[in-house]
Amino acid sequence: MRVIAGSARSLPLKTLKTGDTRPTTDRIKETLFNILMPDLPGCRFLDLFAGAGAIGIEALSRGAKEAYFVEKNTDVVKIITENLKFTKLYDKAKVLKRDAYDAVAELAGSGVFDIIFIDPPYGKQMGFEMLKVLKRSGIADEDTLVVIEEDLSDEIAEGDVFSGFEIKRIKKYRSNRHIFLKKTDQP
Repeated sequence: MRVIAGSARSLPLKTLKTGDTRPTTDRIKETLFNILMPDLPGCRFLDLFAGAGAIGIEALSRGAKEAYFVEKNTDVVKIITENLKFTKLYDKAKVLKRDAYDAVAELAGSGVFDIIFIDPPYGKQMGFEMLKVLKRSGIADEDTLVVIEEDLSDEIAEGDVFSGFEIKRIKKYRSNRHIFLKKTDQP
């Protein structure tokens, strides 16, 4: 796994060897960031269920002003920190060793994030459950882009509304998808 573009381009990133994380492939990461690129420069980025931190690090490398990484696994938090130091992006980052739900509650009042990336364990609907927490937290507003990475097992469609967030776009890959959402007036 490596950083694809930006200031840390081509630098390799460490991952946990045990298989407890599921790194996003370079091809999927490249497609995702081609979609996100217009919103990245100067943004506040939140990487929930961060794993080795590859998505947040890619955002920083491509011009995000700051990124928060939320991961509860102690060993993985160490890897995120090592990756941030190796890529020289540590000063733009904050790593929180917390459960993602607790971290969102803790971040309430810290300002709005421009992009929130949610990559929970597959098959547990945790991404959509997180939307309920985000709605109440104040860290997402109508301009915040929320992206959920999940497997293809659930039937959903563009325009569907979940916990006050509307699906704006769905990008499908061979085994998973990215769902792009924005806050809406609807419940």
